[in-house]
Amino acid sequence: MHFGSHHRQFTYHMKGKQLEEVNSKKDLGVIISSNLKVADHCRHAYATANRMLGLLSRTVKFRNVDIMVRLYKSLVRPHLEHSTSIWNPHYEKDKVLLEKVQRRFTRLFKDLRSREYDERLKILRLWLLEERRHRSDLLELFKMVRGLSAIPLTSFFKLADRSAGSVTRGHAWKLIKTHSNTDIRL
Repeated sequence: MHFGSHHRQFTYHMKGKQLEEVNSKKDLGVIISSNLKVADHCRHAYATANRMLGLLSRTVKFRNVDIMVRLYKSLVRPHLEHSTSIWNPHYEKDKVLLEKVQRRFTRLFKDLRSREYDERLKILRLWLLEERRHRSDLLELFKMVRGLSAIPLTSFFKLADRSAGSVTRGHAWKLIKTHSNTDIRL
């Protein structure tokens, strides 16, 4: 797999055999593409979760809300949230695609179909998937700030210069995200 667009794409050999060139590869359950965008993984997660939701809706005929929500949380949602700290989508098309699965789940209940999606989520006590991803990111950031994570805070953020008067609102934990020229950052 070749990363970037400003380099020559060499052919590589190992033990006299040419290595196959691929545009995407699955590693530890996450699809990594050569352009480092997460669209391929989002489509795969959507398809897998959608198939699991279809299986759930076909096999469970007695649709008790509590049981169905527990089944959804344990069988469907993990496909949509596996390793989101690595592949959290920022394009709206990817976010909408993933949310379609949860929308479909909330419509399984006949008495909820006529209600708006936000109202269905409140009744079922579910969050938007994007809200769950944000919460997960904030929890990871908290661990990094407190030194509870193996990932150092300085690998993603820089603390604001305390001596230059940049400390505002009574605390010294203002984080500065390092600048990137593209929408993909390693």
